Amino acid sequence: MHPKLVAFDRLLTIMDELREQCPWDRKQTFQSLRNLTIEETYELADAILEENLDDIKEEVGDLLLHMVFYAKIAEEKEAWDISTALNAVCEKLIKRHPHIYGDVKVKDEEEVKKNWEQLKLKEGKKSVLSGVPKSLPAMVKAYRMQEKTAQVGFEWENAAQVWEKVEEEMQEFKETIQDDLSQARKEEEFGDILFSLINYARFQNIDPETALERINQKFKKRFEYIEAQAPKSLNDMTLEEMDALWNEAKGK
Repeated sequence: MHPKLVAFDRLLTIMDELREQCPWDRKQTFQSLRNLTIEETYELADAILEENLDDIKEEVGDLLLHMVFYAKIAEEKEAWDISTALNAVCEKLIKRHPHIYGDVKVKDEEEVKKNWEQLKLKEGKKSVLSGVPKSLPAMVKAYRMQEKTAQVGFEWENAAQVWEKVEEEMQEFKETIQDDLSQARKEEEFGDILFSLINYARFQNIDPETALERINQKFKKRFEYIEAQAPKSLNDMTLEEMDALWNEAKGK
């Protein structure tokens, strides 16, 4: 047997043993595992940002364990098992790659993505947006919605037009401040700015979620430097004193 199949079989066997013998594992349900799976997914996302291959390996293993766990629970409910799930995704991949498993010709990645969305609609999806999870973080959700609607032609022609939209939204937001409009209106116009900036990032091949998280990490490191180097309590320091340490951190 191939080493990869041996390793997967070992995981399945351990899962069976834990589900039968471990009090904690026996107690778990779809709902109890849900938040743990979300946490593991974010841990994988952190490892990817840090480009730490050892950590990525560990987190991939943890997520695979969760997938096997869900399949085991479903099998106990006599709904489906891991082979059913794996065969289903294999069939879906074959159907959605007619340029590999059929006679469809494509010229580039963009055409592949357009065909993918069209095939999903033919499979019964009512909207190109139906596959965007409701619980995605707002920035990721905005990016994915823009990406998906672009595949069916709902798209600006060029980046310059998108930037004009950003400037237009910024002016509208400024007007809500100048005219002291309601908080709800300010929030709406500010949301429009963010949505248009995310769209502009997409046109520049920038992942806005990753870009912002890198800035979060940079801010965290620099502020922690201030905390470590501060000669007294931060509450007793002036902004100018803290800013001097901030600039030291930037230099490092």
